[in-house]
Amino acid sequence: MSDTKNRIWVFIEQENGVAHPVSWELLGAAQKLAHDLPDASVEGVLLGQNVRGIADEAFRYGASRVYLIDDPALAYYRNRPYSFGISNVVKKYAPNIFLVGATSLGRDLASSIATRVRTGLTADCTELAIDKEKKILAATRPTFGGNLMATILCKTARPQMTTVRPRVLPTPKPADGPVAGEVTSEPLGMTEAEVGTVLLNFIPSEEEESIEYADVVVAGGRGMGSPKGFGLLKELADALGGVVGASRPAVDAGWISYAHQVGQTGKTIRPKLYIAAGISGAIQHRVGVSGSDFILAINNDPNAPIFGIADFGIVGDVFQVVPELTKQIAAGDQPLATSN
Repeated sequence: MSDTKNRIWVFIEQENGVAHPVSWELLGAAQKLAHDLPDASVEGVLLGQNVRGIADEAFRYGASRVYLIDDPALAYYRNRPYSFGISNVVKKYAPNIFLVGATSLGRDLASSIATRVRTGLTADCTELAIDKEKKILAATRPTFGGNLMATILCKTARPQMTTVRPRVLPTPKPADGPVAGEVTSEPLGMTEAEVGTVLLNFIPSEEEESIEYADVVVAGGRGMGSPKGFGLLKELADALGGVVGASRPAVDAGWISYAHQVGQTGKTIRPKLYIAAGISGAIQHRVGVSGSDFILAINNDPNAPIFGIADFGIVGDVFQVVPELTKQIAAGDQPLATSN
């Protein structure tokens, strides 16, 4: 194996043999970081049971090598074996940068790895770059409730670790057809008896809609007035083949669950169509939806900040506009888009 000075690692998150899309988003970001570092290589870290095929996907998205730990004890995620196995390969190969998706799994895992290898961790980042002068990772994240953006440097400890929210970064286009890459197999170094926890039953969440990867999101804010108002948004979302989102005030009011929250303190989204109904558009919300291809805003206040980022705006009563939109769309032959 060549002695690479700047290894940039990406954790390839998978569940039931299916890779989480944030893994590919991070590989795209890693390639951009590699352009600004001398002697850099982009590599993946993959854990599970019988998941060798995911390594081939990683090669198509830019990884030149994948460190694979394949073991029956890794058939489903548990913090101890995952963090133990990854920490061992981190100590062995000494990557310079390690990127992890800020999913529920990734947040749990990254903090444990950072503790084991005694390094820092910048969480929930929205931007990654290489500091031109120091040639180290500059990780930017919101702070003080999203009112400020802080750029954090890890000057001494290695690897420089960060978690990045899904959909903050664009998904790179995969290479056509198979791409050559190297797989380095590593042992877990832990038996099932040493894991200490057993999965007895798995109860899936009642929330079936995926906000982050939906093509259409219809979101409501304080202007929807009550949970009943979100029923109107659900009808419009269904007509469009989309899902329902919400601003923080609507979630704080208890009108809809946190799983639907969009913005810096919720989910970052990049849909083809985003409809903001009764949302004033605080900066924390606008940042979380600015990557949308097309934004339609509906608000009775012509000076609402949301109109500043909207491609098209309707000044009017949401309780009149939304039902009329639903009526006209439902009268068509097909929904405009489908959600993932």
